[in-house]
Order: sequence, then structure tokens, then C-alpha cells
Amino acid sequence: MTFSATKAKVKNRGNPPDSFLTELVEWGLSAPPEIFAPNSNPDDIYSDVRPILGPWQNLLHRRAAMLEVMRVHAGFESSWNWNEGVDVTNQTSLHNKNGEETGIFQVSFDSTLLNDHAMKAFAVEHGIGSPGSFIPEMKRNHPLALEYYARLVRVNIKWAGPLIRHEIDPWLSAAAVSEFQDLMFGLWTVGRNNLLSSGVSPMADRDTK
Repeated sequence: MTFSATKAKVKNRGNPPDSFLTELVEWGLSAPPEIFAPNSNPDDIYSDVRPILGPWQNLLHRRAAMLEVMRVHAGFESSWNWNEGVDVTNQTSLHNKNGEETGIFQVSFDSTLLNDHAMKAFAVEHGIGSPGSFIPEMKRNHPLALEYYARLVRVNIKWAGPLIRHEIDPWLSAAAVSEFQDLMFGLWTVGRNNLLSSGVSPMADRDTK
């Protein structure tokens, strides 16, 4: 993959590495469509960034906008470090495993309690139903970390300072969203052509229409 607009600098955190962007695009294409579908939740990330990146054209556009939020927010939280640990300046986190920040987005296990435990069932189903499993898996299992974050910000964004204070807003880029769309569509096209050349008929991808 070749990155241009998606390599844009984020505040004083530098530029996202190609390895992160590659994982992000691959996940964005393969992630379940329901993660990006419209909902009526006023605390949804799409409601928050719509004035900057919207209005939404289709599900592929919504996928790309989510990737752009993730690109910028990960820069703010960890400078794109998958293994980022607890915030050592936060005394509450240091003495409370439930609130210990972990991974590239600095989520904590107590995020499973938000909105009447909205994320708890997902956490249990994916083997991260306790702080002891949640903390290391958010660092080790990159697709899971991406999916947990994306589902969480559809539920509630109040846990994330850079989101609720709109610190990420100046760094969000419509050009990066467009590039993410092109990259995902390019991957989809390659996969589709590979299937066709092998004699397999791929299922229609509604996101690309």
C-alpha cells in the first residue's frame, strides 16, 4: 500500500507508521458492517465528527471515517504504540486495575461498564472479560483492539479526553478519509479479482456501492 494523506502529522506525535496504517486498512475492510451502520445514539462518534468529515455518503465512507478517527486518536493516546501501558501520571489508574489504561487507544477495562455494561458481553465473548485478560489482549491482539475501540466509540466517547474535548478535530482530514476509501476499495477489488481468477464467485459487497 502507498500512503499519502493518511500519513499526515498528528499534532506533536509525528506521523503514523505504515505498519499501523496497513493493519488499519485491512481491518477496516474486513470488519463486520454493523460496526459502522447508523444508529440513534447521541453519544456516537459519527455524531461527533459529522460536522468535520460528513455528511456520510455510504457505508464505505463511514468505514473510512472511522479509520480516520482511529488514526488520529491513536496518535494522541500512544503515538501509535500498540504496547503502551498505564498512564504513570494518573494515580487513580496506577492503583486500580479496572481503570488501568492499555494499548494503542489507552482504553481501560472499566469501559465495559459504560452505558449499562454495553460492552461487557462483547468482552466476555472475546475472552477479555476481566482486567487480567483485557489489559494484555488490548496490546497483543491488534484486530481485537481495533474492533473493541470501534464498537466502544459507537456506544460512548465520554471516556476519551481527546474526543470529548475535540482535541482531535483539527487533525481529522477529509483527504485521509478519501484515501482510506480508495485503499479499502483497492483491496476489495484485488480480492474479488483473485477469487474470480480462481473460479470462485465472490459475494456482492454492499459497502462499495
